[in-house]
Amino acid sequence: MPRLTHSQRYLQRLGYDTPPPPTLQTLQDLQLRHVCTFAFESLSTLLHQPVPIDLPSVEHKVLFEGRGGYCYELNQMFLMLLQELGFDARGITGRVVMGGPPDARTARTHRLSLVNLDGVRYITDVGFGGMVPSSPLQLDTQAAQATAHEPYRLTFDAQESSYTLWAEVAGEWRGLYVFDLQVQADIDYEIGNWYVSTHPGSPFLGQLKVARLAVGERHTLNNAHYAIHYLDRPSAKRTLQHSDELLALLRDTFGIQVPKHPRLNDALDDLIRASRQEP
Repeated sequence: MPRLTHSQRYLQRLGYDTPPPPTLQTLQDLQLRHVCTFAFESLSTLLHQPVPIDLPSVEHKVLFEGRGGYCYELNQMFLMLLQELGFDARGITGRVVMGGPPDARTARTHRLSLVNLDGVRYITDVGFGGMVPSSPLQLDTQAAQATAHEPYRLTFDAQESSYTLWAEVAGEWRGLYVFDLQVQADIDYEIGNWYVSTHPGSPFLGQLKVARLAVGERHTLNNAHYAIHYLDRPSAKRTLQHSDELLALLRDTFGIQVPKHPRLNDALDDLIRASRQEP
């Protein structure tokens, strides 16, 4: 039996036996299947390990090692798949403002993709953690857009030539990130990734952030704090008490093949101890 190519293996993980056509329905299905299959996770930055973002390294980590990744990994792999399927797509970057003022001038540290399909422009994103959109979003409208999970909308600032992505959470519109359509080179992603994975001010360095979607649910893990966010009822939250419990959650709920590392258990124990000391 011939060996599967990386794209064939990727599609197989997403539930396809043959390559689907480059249609809007395919784009919607691919995005939803991806965010429900592959976890957003920061185990590498928790352990202060390098995060290589060349495509062979990303594919090996996600498709062969059973890991997930963050935006510079997942959105790159997803973009390559879209292009191989015949979509007119390219990468763009943005500034995360979630949790702060939507006009904040934060670092350009998020990667996503722009898709032009039958004359309509969409953004597609499979690497934004617990608030990742589960459907592609039309770029050139400011109306609220339904997804497979919460509603999202985009606003445009003509003066800045930039867009802001918003999500409706508990009846409130929250800004997630600001982006523009500037063409990006590989070095732009390398610089952003270097900051995210090594800078002392990065929210990922030494931290564990994990997310995976399911039908009607968002599962998130922020260090030792685990939550299931439902569409139709209040969230269920708990703080994990033991590293074994955390490891089982990573494996069974988030579908991550946890890497063997001599400092992993100590790092997880540190997270749990820190959670106990929080007010």
